[in-house]
Amino acid sequence: MALPYTEKVLEYFAHPKNVGEIENPDAVATEGSPACGDMVKLYLKIDPVKKSIDDIKFKSYGCASNIATASIITELSKNKTINEAKKITWKQASDTLGGLPPAKVHCAVLAVDALKTAIENYEHKMGLIKDRKSTSLDLIKKRLAHVINPLTGLEVLKVNFVKNIELKDGTVTITVDLESVHPFAGNIKEEIIERLIPLWDVKKVDVFFNDESPQ
Repeated sequence: MALPYTEKVLEYFAHPKNVGEIENPDAVATEGSPACGDMVKLYLKIDPVKKSIDDIKFKSYGCASNIATASIITELSKNKTINEAKKITWKQASDTLGGLPPAKVHCAVLAVDALKTAIENYEHKMGLIKDRKSTSLDLIKKRLAHVINPLTGLEVLKVNFVKNIELKDGTVTITVDLESVHPFAGNIKEEIIERLIPLWDVKKVDVFFNDESPQ
């Protein structure tokens, strides 16, 4: 039975480019979750003057399409300015790989979302957001929208996995409906902090679980 992948997808799956982490990255972003089958984490190093992506690496969990699309995204965006990189689409990634099976298009979407989130994180951190406004609860919820509940594979806000959100004097306090000893607790905490700490006026992000009490 023939595999449903192009030769280029299989090549990038077997020999992916730019795999790994960047030490002291300028921006990081995670999209997806092992719980729902696919995850991509991108690391960016950006030239502060040219605003170009000097280096980009990825780590991923998932199928051949997941690895291949994450790899091709790093190739497409490397040495581009962040404004140019923001214009890369999932279809461009898919076409560069010679096409993806319809059931695997979401992998390209995931990789592009990770790239755009990483760039947005950088823009927040460096004060490059136009019409910059103070962080609000609505913005916090928007930034948490793609964090996945590993128990259900659904977004944490949609299933009320986040019990409480507080914002005071630059500190965001999040309470999560999970025990701190759960195997996914550390991952969830890391991703929540990763989503919120780039916000220009957020100084600290505290994440607490059911068996912990906010100080």
